Amino acid sequence: MSNEYKRVLTVQDISCVGQCSLTVALPILSACGLETCVLPSAVLSTHTGGFSNYTFRDLTDDMEPIMNHWISEKIGFDAIYTGYLGSERQTDIVKKMFESLGKPDTGLLKAVDPAMADNGRLYPGFDSGFVDAMKRLCASADIILPNITEACLLTDTGYRTEYDEDYVKKLCEKLSALGAKKIVLTGVGYNNETTGVLVCDDGTSDYYCHRKISKGCHGTGDIFASAFIGSYVRGVSLIESAKIAADFTVGCIERTIKDKNHWYGAEFEQGLGDLIGAISEKV
Repeated sequence: MSNEYKRVLTVQDISCVGQCSLTVALPILSACGLETCVLPSAVLSTHTGGFSNYTFRDLTDDMEPIMNHWISEKIGFDAIYTGYLGSERQTDIVKKMFESLGKPDTGLLKAVDPAMADNGRLYPGFDSGFVDAMKRLCASADIILPNITEACLLTDTGYRTEYDEDYVKKLCEKLSALGAKKIVLTGVGYNNETTGVLVCDDGTSDYYCHRKISKGCHGTGDIFASAFIGSYVRGVSLIESAKIAADFTVGCIERTIKDKNHWYGAEFEQGLGDLIGAISEKV
């Protein structure tokens, strides 16, 4: 992609407190130098990890009318990036967006983070029907960003906590057969000390390995995906975008684990300057 001023639409929920989903994607994509538009799929008072009695408002019924208004106003996007989607119906609406919201002169980059599972388990509220719907959405995307658990679900592969390079290679081959054009597979680690990102594109693959931090944080998948998409749409290569996003995410976790009171998210805001600098060096 060229280094023009571009417009990105991100579709995911708003957790008003908790540093995830749209409250992460909007500032990160904006910091990357992109005009960032949003379509919230739901509004929650907080995210669901560790909070109780949170409020939830499903916005599915609003999504298609918003899309139709954009179409009537001839509003198009250079890229659409989806995060957490709450239902099969929402995945179908996003597919319609992929078909109708691209700029007529430049086309549309379609990116899907199939945020539905981790550590071998689906998130609460999801079932096999949603997995099938996500398979269909990923098949229509240009880039998908699954973790190992999500890749296993998308390809009907048995989940393992320990694996080798051949296992991961076959996962990527199955994802390609599903229809995914470019794959950014996260959380790929072959030992207890390191983890990394595997980028697969047109039969080639590159692996970026970095230090594994034992204590995780809520929202780091959203942080990585947003930084990756922001870098890539700005014109950085796939593997360099993955490196930038991984380094940024690791930095966010390192800052956060020093603060014992900050258990509900990752302190990404103070690292935005580093992210901007990393992208500027590449474009």
